[in-house]
Amino acid sequence: MDAMVRELSYAQAIQEAMAIAMDMDERVFLMGEDIGVYGGAFQVTGDLVERYGTERVIDTPISELGGAGVAVGAAVTGMRPIFEFQFSDFATLAMEQIVNQAAKMRFMLGGEVSVPVVMRFPAGSGTGAAAQHSQSLEAWLGHVPGLKVIQPATPYDAKGMLLAAVADPDPVMIFEHKLLYKMKGPVPEGYYTVPIGKADIRREGRDLTIVATSIMVHKALDAAATLEAEGIDVEVIDLRTIRPMDKQSVIDSVKKTSRLMCVHEAVKTLGIGAEVSAMIAESEAFDYLDAPIVRLGGAETPIPYNPELEKATVPQVPDIISAARDLVKGVR
Repeated sequence: MDAMVRELSYAQAIQEAMAIAMDMDERVFLMGEDIGVYGGAFQVTGDLVERYGTERVIDTPISELGGAGVAVGAAVTGMRPIFEFQFSDFATLAMEQIVNQAAKMRFMLGGEVSVPVVMRFPAGSGTGAAAQHSQSLEAWLGHVPGLKVIQPATPYDAKGMLLAAVADPDPVMIFEHKLLYKMKGPVPEGYYTVPIGKADIRREGRDLTIVATSIMVHKALDAAATLEAEGIDVEVIDLRTIRPMDKQSVIDSVKKTSRLMCVHEAVKTLGIGAEVSAMIAESEAFDYLDAPIVRLGGAETPIPYNPELEKATVPQVPDIISAARDLVKGVR
């Protein structure tokens, strides 16, 4: 019998995934600042402390380095911790444990040790949290061999990719855009996984490929709907995984459409779009391009507190529409 499908928010889907993981495996436990009685900074863990107790839903001190170190150590000794950062910006305080310990141990110990730790990072702008609580830093960790880095864009993927991350033998970093937490979508009951390292074609098209991540997937889809009325048929690829990247799906799409645009919220310089662009330039798809690759990303500035300035620093639907028109119009 097929699993019942319900409408859940992105946050509810994550909470359900964590509960399923804890029910299935007593080694799974949660760690993070204010995830217990308070339910998490964005209420994602909710009432899990009441259901599983304080030994499995652990409030940590305000020390990201210490918490990450405990999580890495627990993973090495056989546990499967899920460690929540209050904001992705605070990964800066724990880079020693993430980059020099979690990512390196399997390599340095000849493959004899695995580090099955999951770290969750609420990320992105749009909440008025200003420069130190609104960054998108996935490219930082995507640069590190030994880590897997994912960005689910829907409630379905948020649940399935988290369950895949818990089952993975390597450290998985999950970047969750804060504005997605309340977004609702269909989510099956029970256990399922969404594969890490596989992109999803959210919309098929023939004129232009847009590769997007996280919340920009939805903005790209909104833009594509408008462009369709103008006769521009856009294919939208949700990258889903930053590392390891699904290169073949992007290559196949660009060979079909002959045009590529990359859209992400993180600062444009040295962002994921730069990697995708370079990958296409080095592949057989380069010979199929009919126009230069276009990248849309965050402005070269810290995220402002002012709501209108904050909005202006990251790509919006009209920006995607305008850039797509220019890209396609040049060769139509």
